[in-house]
Amino acid sequence: MASLSRIVSTPDLTEQVYQRLLYAICDGELAPDARLTQEDLAATLGVSRQPVLQALRLLKKEGFVSDAGRRGLRVAPLEAQAITQVYEVRAVLDGLAARRAAQANAKLDPAIILEGRRAAAGQHIGAMIDADMQFHHLIYAASGNPLIAETANHHWPHIRRAMGAVLQTVGLRRPVWDEHETILQAINCGDADQAERLAREHCARASDHIATQLIRHVRTLPEPLAWQVAAP
Repeated sequence: MASLSRIVSTPDLTEQVYQRLLYAICDGELAPDARLTQEDLAATLGVSRQPVLQALRLLKKEGFVSDAGRRGLRVAPLEAQAITQVYEVRAVLDGLAARRAAQANAKLDPAIILEGRRAAAGQHIGAMIDADMQFHHLIYAASGNPLIAETANHHWPHIRRAMGAVLQTVGLRRPVWDEHETILQAINCGDADQAERLAREHCARASDHIATQLIRHVRTLPEPLAWQVAAP
C-alpha cells in the first residue's frame, strides 16, 4: 500500500478516506479479493481507525467491499452478472438523456469526439475512462434533467472499475468513439428517436463486451497480493 499517499486531517476525513479508497479500488490499485484491515489502511493513509471504519462500511454498503469470513474484509470481486445489471439500468438512463438532449435542441461540441479519440489512442487507461465519462456526462447535462446524472453517478464507479480491468487486459473496444460520434450527431440533428436508440445500443454492446472479457480474461489474472487484515 506504499503508493497510497497520506491524508491531511480535516472535518470531512471520512469522506476523504472513502474517496481515496474508492478511487484505488476503481483503478485497480486495490485489486479484487485483496484483504483489508483498518490498521493497515489507517497507517498507510496517516489517519485514525475511526474514519477508515466508517469509509469501509460505506464501501461495503455500495458493493465495493465484501466479507471475507474470519479473515475480515476484502475488495469485492468483479462479477460479470453484476456489471450487466448495472448496464441495463444505465442503458435506460443514457437513452433518456440522449432523447431529452435532442428534444431540447442541444448542440454538443464535436471537439469532445476528437479529444476522446486522442485519449483512446494513448496508453493511459485513466485518460481513456475519463474521456468516456466526460462524453456521457455532457449528454446528461444537455438533457436538462439533473436527476439523470444524479442517478447515473451512483453506478459509474462500478462501471469505471470494470472498464479499467478490461482495458488492462484486452484494450479498448475499437468502435466506441465511432458510436459516440453517431449519438452526438443524432442529438445535434434533433432526432430524438435515433439518439435514444443509438445510446441504448451503445450501452448494450459495451455491456456484452465488458461482461465477456471479465469472464474470459480478468478472472484468469494472477491472484492479488493478500494483506493480512481484520474486519471493522
